[in-house]
Amino acid sequence: MSEESRGARQRVLDPVERMSEVVFGLIMVLGFTGSMSVATAEHEEVRGVLIGAVGCNLAWGIVDGVMYLLTVLVERGRSLSIGRAVRASKDAEQGRNLLVDGLPEPLGELFDGPALERAREKLVALPSLPARPRLGKADFVAAFGVFLLVFLSTFPVVVPFLVFSPLHRAMRVSNCVAIVMLYIAGQSLGRHAGLGSVRTGLVMVGLGAVLVVVTIALGG
Repeated sequence: MSEESRGARQRVLDPVERMSEVVFGLIMVLGFTGSMSVATAEHEEVRGVLIGAVGCNLAWGIVDGVMYLLTVLVERGRSLSIGRAVRASKDAEQGRNLLVDGLPEPLGELFDGPALERAREKLVALPSLPARPRLGKADFVAAFGVFLLVFLSTFPVVVPFLVFSPLHRAMRVSNCVAIVMLYIAGQSLGRHAGLGSVRTGLVMVGLGAVLVVVTIALGG
């Protein structure tokens, strides 16, 4: 498996990034369904709200997948720029400093001089570097995975619109489902990010509850 494929797969499976996308998608669809209940009359068919909610997160999933590809491209371009700068530097110490600057802040402090020098020497010894950053098949597969994750994670929130009637009741059940999912996603996010699973879950629930309260206050 190539480095590009491994990098793309690691991104898709990264729990913090993926749970963050699920949380964003849930908050977006929660806000959207709430605004729909405010903007529509009771006699309006539930199907219209359902289509609107699904369409909202369909768009969000597409945007998120495209932004994923752009992020990968930008990061690879930055890595190439650092690599070229290291190879062009005539001073070994300058090359090592460039490598440190290109690392995330905590990692730069973990590598000593000999380790950085070995990395610099290997980089300089490479025959050549790619002329420009490129996206491969694995990247597009990963972006599609991001799209599916964001899009499919919202289906439990819109299911109540298929089951319950009238629209007002379906809205309330949908809110409850979204809040439960926000807690689960926030708990997972907090656990992997070291922020405290229960605390982060409650924070996500608080965000969802604020949206619901605002919606009810506006007449939803």
